[in-house]
Amino acid sequence: MRFFLINDRFQELPGWPDKPPADGFLWVTLGRREFEVNLVDVQTHLQQLAGGALVDLHVADLLNPQLPSQFDYTSWYDLMVFRRLAAGPRTERMFLDESTGTASSARQALASIDTSPMGLAVFERLLLTVHPADCAVYEFFVNRMLQMTQGRESSPDQRGSASRLPPSPADLMLRIVNHMVDSYLDLRRLLTRQFGYLQQELLGSRSSRFINWHALLESRNALHLLEDTCEDQRSAIQEWIDALDEWPVPPDPVAAREREVLRVRSRDVHEHIERVLTHVRRLESSAESAVQMHFSAQGSRTNEIMRTLTVLTAIFLPLNLITGIFGMNFDSIPLIHKAAGFWIACMLMAGVAVSLAWLFWRKRYLSGD
Repeated sequence: MRFFLINDRFQELPGWPDKPPADGFLWVTLGRREFEVNLVDVQTHLQQLAGGALVDLHVADLLNPQLPSQFDYTSWYDLMVFRRLAAGPRTERMFLDESTGTASSARQALASIDTSPMGLAVFERLLLTVHPADCAVYEFFVNRMLQMTQGRESSPDQRGSASRLPPSPADLMLRIVNHMVDSYLDLRRLLTRQFGYLQQELLGSRSSRFINWHALLESRNALHLLEDTCEDQRSAIQEWIDALDEWPVPPDPVAAREREVLRVRSRDVHEHIERVLTHVRRLESSAESAVQMHFSAQGSRTNEIMRTLTVLTAIFLPLNLITGIFGMNFDSIPLIHKAAGFWIACMLMAGVAVSLAWLFWRKRYLSGD
């Protein structure tokens, strides 16, 4: 559990403060297991510092590791549950080596994408974030805001760094959500490459057979899961935008400007999620097209094989007829008692075979086009 006071500076506090901050807001971040263990203490301090504790239903949502992205609100706080989308370290390791570009590695890479939920309770002067274990999202923002503050303090020319600090808990919540969505945008290269490997193997040389259907099926199922996750994220952000529009208009021009910045950031996050959905659906369409092309190529290859076999059968059918005639058990068959009869029959069969092969070649029955 960590505590940060954000105003014109960014500083970490040793524990819960005794009273609400007079300027700025308080950011409290803790893991899901830590939140469950210290629930009574957290609720007590939220009641003291924010004017109200979390309702039991929202507590259950924050403790649920399988909860989809959603938004809910009360009269004293808003709750955003957002599933982060990021590649695990195993994915990065596999794709650093081009030699691992097989269907098996693509299947494992998709399986290693992390979609754990992160809960954010937005109070008027306090932001509570409940994250999974080893979450790099809050560490990223802690380090980033520390760098902003240190850069401003070390250089008088960087006084504008303080203005880049989030002015409100809602603003910080949107920045965190936007960072999680942008982390998925970084996965586009990995997803495109791994599906490229599958498609290359699916549409490989004509002599090879595609046997990794299980890997392809799991990859498509993973894409469907990501599409459902992104749709839940889009719905949650849209509900947040609708709730933001219903907030009363502040009379202060500075507060009104901050409200407009929140709307802009919200629409930006919504647009990023739309880009994610577009990319996922494009990959799904590409996979479907590759499968259809694979079966079309297999059908074309089967037709060529059947055409070749049919032509060979047509060539040898007259030869079988000739050998059948000369194999009859009669004494008066022409050429049967002549010394050169065998060679004449062989020349006749060869002439028929060559003539039929020339005829089929002229009609392009033996060509590949």
